Amino acid sequence: MAEAAVQAGCMFYAGYPITPQNEITSYMSKRMAEEKRVFVQSESEVAAVNMVLGAAATGVRAMTSSSSPGISLKQEGLSYIAGCRLPCLIINVMRAGPGLGGIGPSQSDYFQAVKGGGHGDYHMIVLAPDSVQEAYDLVIESFNLADTYRIPVMILADAIIGQMSEPMVLRKPKIVKVSKEWALTGVKDREANVVRSFSLKNEALFAHNLLLQKTYAEIRQREEKAESNNAEDCRILLCAYGSIARIMQPLAEDPAIGLFRPVSLWPFPEKKLQTLVRNNRHLEAVYVVEASFGQMVEDVRLAVNGKVPVHFYGKAGGAIPQLEEVRQKIAALRKKK
Repeated sequence: MAEAAVQAGCMFYAGYPITPQNEITSYMSKRMAEEKRVFVQSESEVAAVNMVLGAAATGVRAMTSSSSPGISLKQEGLSYIAGCRLPCLIINVMRAGPGLGGIGPSQSDYFQAVKGGGHGDYHMIVLAPDSVQEAYDLVIESFNLADTYRIPVMILADAIIGQMSEPMVLRKPKIVKVSKEWALTGVKDREANVVRSFSLKNEALFAHNLLLQKTYAEIRQREEKAESNNAEDCRILLCAYGSIARIMQPLAEDPAIGLFRPVSLWPFPEKKLQTLVRNNRHLEAVYVVEASFGQMVEDVRLAVNGKVPVHFYGKAGGAIPQLEEVRQKIAALRKKK
């Protein structure tokens, strides 16, 4: 993920150490210097996210990374970034909570990421990789999406993805270049630009919120991302994301079981899921599996809208749902039916 950011043209990184994502900070401290770009180990997570705000306001590609408690500390700054319509990348390599928790893997930050962990009506695009290769590819895509829509983008990984070693290809990135006439680049030969989220006039703030909502509607229309396997004619449709979807992948070798993997968590790929549910005449139930006690399952239930039953199995606190556990749960469900 760090090398992908360098390849994608990231010019500014600010972060503060926390396990299990310290490899990103360590790697960036070396690579950004090699590329004569800016690396800052900030005095805190709060400082890091506000440094990213400042760098992004100048129009450069900027990012930060952390793990769950550190991302919590960044929430006010993320709301400001979203309110200022600034593009940037945030990587969250989730760890177990709540509180300080532990360094084991978890998916318990889903609500925080997709529902807006800070204040106000805002969203970030949230993408969830299931492999080292996809983590690399999605970082590049994240910077492109951020610039295209003037929006912060989050990669929601976890300690499994963060500590995984496997082969990958360093693909040459396709970089989307957009005009950034709004950026703070000095006022020589032009009027001053202003980047802010603050307004004491309710009418002006209302109009600004409408602009944000228009952007979010466009993103919902165009940027839903998901993958499926054996999902068109199955009896049970598994729904999982990130590393848990990868763990559950062998279950889709059973003709009766399909797998639906959201890649974009916001926007949630509800239209793709609805199409699968509507067109599958044999579908008996949707079964959601998460490394949490039930967060994405709420978006799945909203999308399915009562067409078929939605069941859930999850673990948290560093514990991971196991393949055979889920296989037995599904067998018991079908036997009961």
